Amino acid sequence: MNYILFDGPSRNNLLPFTFTRPVADIRVGILTIREKWETFLGYTTTTVTEEYLSDKYPMVEMDENVMINASYLPNNELVEMVKNLTENQAIFKGEDVIAFFTKDAQEDIDFAAFEAIEFNEDVIKIEHTWDIFSKNGMALEEDYELLTRGRVSQPIPSSNNVIAAQNIFLEEGAKLEFTTLNASSGPIYIGKDAEIMEGSIIRGPFALCEHATVKLGAKIYGPTTVGPHSKVGGEVNNSVLFGYSNKGHDGFLGNSVLGEWCNLGADTNNSNLKNNYAEVRLWDYNTESFARTGLQFCGLMMGDHSKCGINTMFNTGTVVGVSANIFGSGFPRNFVPSFSWGGNGGFTTYLTKKAFEVAEVVMSRRQIELTDVDKAILEHVFEETKKYRRD
Repeated sequence: MNYILFDGPSRNNLLPFTFTRPVADIRVGILTIREKWETFLGYTTTTVTEEYLSDKYPMVEMDENVMINASYLPNNELVEMVKNLTENQAIFKGEDVIAFFTKDAQEDIDFAAFEAIEFNEDVIKIEHTWDIFSKNGMALEEDYELLTRGRVSQPIPSSNNVIAAQNIFLEEGAKLEFTTLNASSGPIYIGKDAEIMEGSIIRGPFALCEHATVKLGAKIYGPTTVGPHSKVGGEVNNSVLFGYSNKGHDGFLGNSVLGEWCNLGADTNNSNLKNNYAEVRLWDYNTESFARTGLQFCGLMMGDHSKCGINTMFNTGTVVGVSANIFGSGFPRNFVPSFSWGGNGGFTTYLTKKAFEVAEVVMSRRQIELTDVDKAILEHVFEETKKYRRD
């Protein structure tokens, strides 16, 4: 069977992260949504997404296809139903389509002609940016069970101070000495060739993905995920770093999400609670205004390739787009458009030529190329977000 993940109506609610990737490639828990589905299904998947992303994330269509709404995270019950779909059947949860069977000859899908199968069990759905951190604990525990079931952890070195060792799993090549790991409130997963440096204190749920690093003396509260090849230091609480991003120094990051290739300068801090304890509002790209989150704690949402200088202060509920460069004293406004350069004193446009020069240097340090396809995606984002910038 051919499985295809589609963005669904949640795509715009997940900007700025979906400016540069399909919904399926968002990381929540330990794995990306795509990696979760592929692990459960035992098949690779392709993608239906925005046209400008399709060269990097193509769709492969065959005679028979199962389309899956990537906003939904798989579990055993849902995957079993998806595997058993036959022609003209669709799985719904309320008004939402989770998955449906289609043939390549079907150009228009009329769900009124489909047999509707209702999914009544609990399932995690990622439909807003803040869901990535607020539902990270549930997703992390499910991924931990998925990845470690029937397997034996590498031994935990005796120099570490460990609580609830049965909830800790170390992959091959993981390095940690003289740390404190408390997995009594949730599992701790240390990926292949990842390292936790001496003096760090970690409370689960926590995931350190492959080749990622926790710097000396860090304090991390779960549920937190540090994606592949990322580095964290200082104090981190309930946050998700997708991958290849760094918060390597002292400072606080809480209830936040960083995309890929982000860097926070030394002593960067974000607020995650308003002084009056009121509900946090976040920039909404759909309404082009600030939307209610229903959350009292909500920090920083930062898109791919964005950076900030030392001592940067982010206000509660700040959204930073793609390829922004923020520096200077004071608080920048709590919506920083993509390709903005500046800070509290004002912003100018960060031209793509300059942004590409930085991205090429940053990515080459990890032996990864900024391809022409990547540049075309970023050029599209530059044009699409032009209306938000004021020089």
